[in-house]
Amino acid sequence: MLHHPGEISPRPRPGGPSRHSRLRRAAALTAVSATLCVTAAPAAFAAGSPKPAAPAKLPAGLYGTKDPKFDGVWRQSVALIAQDTVKVTPAPEAVDWLAGQQCASGGFAEFRADADKVCDKKTPVDSNATGLAVQALAALGGHGDAVKKAVNWLKSLQNKDGGWGYYPGDPSDANSTSLVIGALIAAGENTQDVKPRKGKTSAYEALDGFRLGCDAEKGERGAFAYQPDKKGKLAPNADATAAGALALVGRGLHPGRPIKSAAQDAEPLDCGSADAKDEPDTEAKAAASAAYLAATMKKTDGHLTAVAPGADKPAPDYANTADAVIALAAGGYLDAARSPLTWLEQHARTWSKGNPAGLGSLIIAAHATGADPRDFGGQDLVRQLNATGPKPAAQAPEEGGDAHDTEQEGGSDGMSTAWTVGAFLVAGIGIGFLISGRKKKA
Repeated sequence: MLHHPGEISPRPRPGGPSRHSRLRRAAALTAVSATLCVTAAPAAFAAGSPKPAAPAKLPAGLYGTKDPKFDGVWRQSVALIAQDTVKVTPAPEAVDWLAGQQCASGGFAEFRADADKVCDKKTPVDSNATGLAVQALAALGGHGDAVKKAVNWLKSLQNKDGGWGYYPGDPSDANSTSLVIGALIAAGENTQDVKPRKGKTSAYEALDGFRLGCDAEKGERGAFAYQPDKKGKLAPNADATAAGALALVGRGLHPGRPIKSAAQDAEPLDCGSADAKDEPDTEAKAAASAAYLAATMKKTDGHLTAVAPGADKPAPDYANTADAVIALAAGGYLDAARSPLTWLEQHARTWSKGNPAGLGSLIIAAHATGADPRDFGGQDLVRQLNATGPKPAAQAPEEGGDAHDTEQEGGSDGMSTAWTVGAFLVAGIGIGFLISGRKKKA
């Protein structure tokens, strides 16, 4: 069943957490007792459900103190990408832990307690953990063989329609397809050439199949659905839209080196002109997706919302809001990104505390928009992230000084500087979104 934007899981999986809860893992486990969190991580959570107990001994090199069963590779990858983004060299044991989670097939599961044990058919390898691990290892460098093996595994799982599902054999969904596109870009692949062995549809063509166009309601145009329902109808989903928007502009979770660029306008699809029936180009599609995200967040004072299982009211969705900021910045839609970034500065402190995936996504969002992740609403996000794992090997001298972290929670004066100095467009290698990173439902 396909859920509408703000709902937690479009398709619960028997015997395991939903895909969305998987991609929101660390955040949900960190703050579910205080507020709803759906981080760039999927953790199996429901309102009132108990937090998983941390294992007696956490693996060496792992970020965070929560049980890594549902989010180990995800939160590790986000943390490493975020550190690399701000010129922090991660501890070797942190990188080694992530690389050591790979199965001989090339795929990654969310967590393998015994990495020396050979993976078998019961090992729950999935496209999302693998896709994000590819992005992290590709960004850090020195793991070419692991990246190549993982990419080949992902290619072998491409569905006939050109997309990917969460687990091998699952129907394609927008989030997984977007995340894998980001991984392929990160690995230097030409995504237009990546097609299934028994099909002619490319990954981008598959992604386009989840996009709502001029035949949809005016307020839904430009959005992405997670999956079509049984009748083939598409329903807009903010999570899927953030992931799809990032993939459309050929970006990934790692923002690369910010470059000055003229800001783009987030414009809805033009469906009233004589040539409106013509297929819009990629730029128009990306602008329409950005416009949908901006309009959706404007309705709720600058953030996305979600409804937890068992709840009857939506609550702030911090992770998908961060994903949306990253996607908007990647496309150059900085005016649209400003309000949600400010909202995160003012409200995301509790959600991100001690949460490697949450802190990492905020760092990436801040960096992508030209804000300072070392002074984000009075917080030094980089220092907080570093404190959740092994001590970094090194930091860039110009960025490793006396950063502060106050107890006051509120907006940052640095925002005005970031937005008046000029627009910064994220340039570099492929997703995630959060996307998948998040983004990110299943």
